Amino acid sequence: MLSDLGNVVMTTQEACHYLRISRPTYLKYLYTGKIRGVKVGKGWKVLKSELDHFLTGG
Repeated sequence: MLSDLGNVVMTTQEACHYLRISRPTYLKYLYTGKIRGVKVGKGWKVLKSELDHFLTGG
């Protein structure tokens, strides 16, 4: 995990584990905009705070 001013940047694998969802479901949420992330090379990066926001229904 990388850190940026106290915000943790998570990979797809880490995010799926954190959310307890499958990779296809996670990618669907990214592509539909339910989770905001950034495509870096072949993978995605997302802030843990964004995942927490998603979990609280935001």
